[in-house]
Amino acid sequence: MNAGFIGIGRYTPDKIVTNADLEKVMDTSDEWIRTRTGIEERRIADDSIDTSDMAFFAAEKALEDAGISAEQLDMILVATVTPDQPFPSVACMLQERLGAKKAAAMDISAACAGFMYGVVTAKQFIETGAFTNVLVVGVEKLSKVTDWNDRNTAVLFGDGAGAAVIGPVSEGKGILSFELGADGSGGKHLYQDEFIIMNGREVFKFAVRQMGESSLNVLEKAGLSKEDVDFLIPHQANIRIMEASRERLELPVEKMSKTVHKYGNTSAASIPISLVEEVEAGKIKDDDLIVMVGFGGGLTWGAIAVRWGR
Repeated sequence: MNAGFIGIGRYTPDKIVTNADLEKVMDTSDEWIRTRTGIEERRIADDSIDTSDMAFFAAEKALEDAGISAEQLDMILVATVTPDQPFPSVACMLQERLGAKKAAAMDISAACAGFMYGVVTAKQFIETGAFTNVLVVGVEKLSKVTDWNDRNTAVLFGDGAGAAVIGPVSEGKGILSFELGADGSGGKHLYQDEFIIMNGREVFKFAVRQMGESSLNVLEKAGLSKEDVDFLIPHQANIRIMEASRERLELPVEKMSKTVHKYGNTSAASIPISLVEEVEAGKIKDDDLIVMVGFGGGLTWGAIAVRWGR
């Protein structure tokens, strides 16, 4: 039994904070931010919207796209490092709000690679026949753990949610291969104390190397080559890191998803938000080979090769 994407959805808050807005409150500039990160604006959730709310809004859309009800879900996996509270999990809160009465539920903490970890976990349950429908949500309210006085990190992050229903798909379609990994020795380079702390230089070096390697590894595992790739969806952290991944795959610019300029780094939400955008824009079509790849605090990484379609 092959596991694949049978429904997708996203949510981004209404409030837009531009680089010009940040110029007014900290020592930075639009040019400095854009040239180093590719970010022009980001979405910030107000105090009335927490992580579980954004997860719910994205999940509803994914269920609708999949054509199933919440009661048909067997499991809910929520990838986040910014839960409403330590427990109950966002997944349990989401289960109750959706009315997914028979679904198991748990959160996954793998930072920006969390959605990849969630999708790969869902794949195992589907392909063993244990479950039929697994909801995977990547969601972050990073604004509540961002130090708005630290110009090195405050310009990077945004809030949002992306969701996918993983279920059985036809032969030849779905998740063809995956790679998950971690290097705990690098945890000191990206972590949360009260706020997000990052050694940008070390994280950049790690990300450029790992994103490229993981993309090539999942292609090799699937018995495919760079020439077979139709579209790349990298974690939207920094345009220079994303471009390095694209160049490793020798892809033209138009074959890489780029949403970082609109949303900033939304951590676990960035890949599913980008996926929904590209599908809605018609850039991803049935039978396309997609590579999704992310990295995050931990340090963690994950990648999948997907033959798109049900």
